[in-house]
Amino acid sequence: MSAPATMFQKIWDRHVVVKAPEGEELMFVDRSLVIEGAAFLGFDILRNSGRRVRKPLQNLAITDHYLPTLNRAAGLAGIANPDIRRVIELHEMNARDFGLEHIDMHHPLQGISHVIAAELGLAQPGLLLTCNDSHTATSGAMGCIAMPVGGGNQLSHVLATQTVWQKRPKAMRIVIDGAIGRGVVSKDVILAVMAKVGIGGGAGHAFEYAGSAIRAMSMEARLTVCNMSVEAGAKIGMIAPDDTTYQYLNGRRYAPQGAEWDKALTFWRTLPSDEDACFDREVHLNVGDLAPMVSWGTSPEDSAPITARVPDPATYATPEQRSRVTRALEYMRLTPGTPLTDIAVDRAFIGSCTNSRMEDLRAAAAVLKGRRVVVPAMISPGSTSIKHQAEAEGLDRIFIDAGFEWRDSSCSMCNGSNGDIVAPGERSASTTNRNFEGRQGPGALTHMMSPPMVAAAAVTGRLTDVRTL
Repeated sequence: MSAPATMFQKIWDRHVVVKAPEGEELMFVDRSLVIEGAAFLGFDILRNSGRRVRKPLQNLAITDHYLPTLNRAAGLAGIANPDIRRVIELHEMNARDFGLEHIDMHHPLQGISHVIAAELGLAQPGLLLTCNDSHTATSGAMGCIAMPVGGGNQLSHVLATQTVWQKRPKAMRIVIDGAIGRGVVSKDVILAVMAKVGIGGGAGHAFEYAGSAIRAMSMEARLTVCNMSVEAGAKIGMIAPDDTTYQYLNGRRYAPQGAEWDKALTFWRTLPSDEDACFDREVHLNVGDLAPMVSWGTSPEDSAPITARVPDPATYATPEQRSRVTRALEYMRLTPGTPLTDIAVDRAFIGSCTNSRMEDLRAAAAVLKGRRVVVPAMISPGSTSIKHQAEAEGLDRIFIDAGFEWRDSSCSMCNGSNGDIVAPGERSASTTNRNFEGRQGPGALTHMMSPPMVAAAAVTGRLTDVRTL
């Protein structure tokens, strides 16, 4: 009888091809998503070495980071910035030259890679999925191992061999219990996890999220949680598949059909961690009393309930912590002791692979209905399909009537690769996943929060507890 195993162990072991004496393991890759960014480096390595893509059908090219959110109908000719236009052109050329299906700017299934991986059923329980982007962990919410690879040598290795060398991480279970209260959503939960674990607390680990609060979440909410695993240093974030997963996947474009569905379901039910499985580390968090969260500093761990105040660096334990927090507050132009609700914002953004799904848009629309924004605000849905569904439900009219710009799907103002950026010195209420210095543009000041909290900030002009509206 085999020893009890974690879900991570079960899936990882199934994909090991060979173990190297140095400790790394060669892993078979079921599916690879290839986004534009640094992908041209990987393709150049293949081209220069005379290699081809080994399994083209298991690799999908996606353009998402550099796509414009306005004037999409004009195509490449409508992109004024020649550097941005060239990145998109290169990806189109490489996908064509190497025989990959390409979800480009005009494709009906266009969307952010980590949104459409679940939306199309590309991510499924038990698979090993890679993408040359740090937020690949998002898809782990589907019960698979989803991990990032570099855009150069690692990506070329995946494309040429359908395998990747990886060092096996340790396993950490993050148990989240409690009934989530009014005005609190999954983004608040993961920001609370970041505040507890810290930006490096998960380094060298694969996260498995568990507990009653996770089980009660929708599939879209789980994707938000796994998305930010990398912000705590973990490359992998996972949630065991259950009926919520199966109901979400059933009928998706790339999901198994007919008898294959029944066969897959039987296998998927074997994947959750065994009852007596051992984890290298466990973290417990009760979110029963959790308030909506916002970030105040320049790291995801710099997050606090909206009811709190800007922290005082003097209260931190070590000189290194005091120095870091002091630097963060200087960059963010904040004074210790200031109530978070006194912080005015200059603009608002709803989008990114973290919070651009239908559940997110509905939550924001519920706050915005009948109200008007007092700062510039924009929404970029996670995919063209999501945009069409939102329009069919009339959400676009709520956003437009409230004063939000209703744009096309792209990574957009998350990192500004397409030119959508926050001006220097402007303070942004944002649903994105990173608040590092300059993340949304040079000198931009980013406060991360949930979609309803961004909506609340947009209509009040300051960080606001959405529960008071």
